Amino acid sequence: MAARIVHAEFPASHPRGSWPAEEEAQRLRQSGTPAEVRMDLRTDRFLVVSKSEGGEQS
Repeated sequence: MAARIVHAEFPASHPRGSWPAEEEAQRLRQSGTPAEVRMDLRTDRFLVVSKSEGGEQS
């Protein structure tokens, strides 16, 4: 399993749903970081993540 860096977290109960996470991921992609949104079911949060350089998780 590849290590990932979590750049931001947003509650799944946010009134706008996953939009804030999607907007943050888009901002990161525009700055050159290949970010994506994942749902963490255990914590009920949307996570903005990217693959870790060098395989270490921050």
